[in-house]
Amino acid sequence: MIERFIKNQIEADFDRKKVIVVLGARQVGKSTLFDLLSKGEKRTLVLNCDDSDDRLDLEDKSSTALRNMLSPYEIVFIDEAQRVANIGLTLKKIGDLKLDTIVIVTGSSSLDLADEVNEPATGRLLEYNLYPFSLGELSRNSSEREEQRLLEQRLIYGSYPEVVTHPEDAKRLLMQLTNNYLYRDLLAYKGVRKPEVLQKLVRALALQVGSEVSYNELSNLIGVDKETIENYINLLEKCFVIFRLDSFSRNLRNEIKKGKKVYFYDNGVRNAVISAFAPMELRADKGALWENLMISERIKRNSYQRNYANYYFWRTTTKREIDLIEEQDGQIHAYEFKSGSPKKVALPQDFADAYPGASFSVITPENYWEFVRL
Repeated sequence: MIERFIKNQIEADFDRKKVIVVLGARQVGKSTLFDLLSKGEKRTLVLNCDDSDDRLDLEDKSSTALRNMLSPYEIVFIDEAQRVANIGLTLKKIGDLKLDTIVIVTGSSSLDLADEVNEPATGRLLEYNLYPFSLGELSRNSSEREEQRLLEQRLIYGSYPEVVTHPEDAKRLLMQLTNNYLYRDLLAYKGVRKPEVLQKLVRALALQVGSEVSYNELSNLIGVDKETIENYINLLEKCFVIFRLDSFSRNLRNEIKKGKKVYFYDNGVRNAVISAFAPMELRADKGALWENLMISERIKRNSYQRNYANYYFWRTTTKREIDLIEEQDGQIHAYEFKSGSPKKVALPQDFADAYPGASFSVITPENYWEFVRL
């Protein structure tokens, strides 16, 4: 069993009498995490909100009804809570009860869960994000040396739990994941009416990893309006399929101010979308895969360590660029990602002049552990 880094953090919150919310894509291990958290507890209630009967047990219930249902148990697990109508109001009521019962809620999207929960249940929730295994978690289970040996596997097949534990079947598992689960919450959402458009968009984004994305170009390519493209990208982000970096622009006139890049939370999902599982020596996208892996791993690492950072890329109209700008506590850190063994890479002088004090590192397969280690 590969232990999740946030397990101990969640256990430390058990006595705070707040609802614990764990958000993450389907199949990243939320149910397994709950099994570990509830181990040894005598009275456990599990409600799977993909099941209509369990959903109805939570919808439009009074505080008294919720107390009567939950209080007999030591720990309650509400899975796929985004399927419950008005889930935010229900969680507010549960939070206000201040039960001795530990209530853990999971959602495979932040669609309704984020939009409804944050407003009515503010101050009553403790939120966590759970991602596919991070390199830091995997190395704690084995060793950094062993994970270094498996680096090409992670670059191509990613780190969803079942893919990691069954590497011999990785390709089939990823194709099933993308076909059966990737769009499941999105297609149930009221704003998505064209599944074929969504699939074309995800494929187009997969082919543009590491490049600046134009909503206008995507609109022309796929044949829908720009607003639909933007709406679907927002939803893909809320379902933990992709994430965006905005352009960093503060001081220089020629800095690009409105650009965006899109990355995938998991390399394996990205490759499955375009059915590209060739070994690294045969690939033309090695640099993009390395960049995607490192940036997604940095986001996992900072999230788990509660390092609250903002992420950007930097580019000028004269084509000077930096892959990742991380801004934390007023400090600016610039990173370039190189999949090979590069010659000396320097921080662009105009960036150094505009942002004195910014640090700069080049992350390669030879030195990446300091960047991703938990």
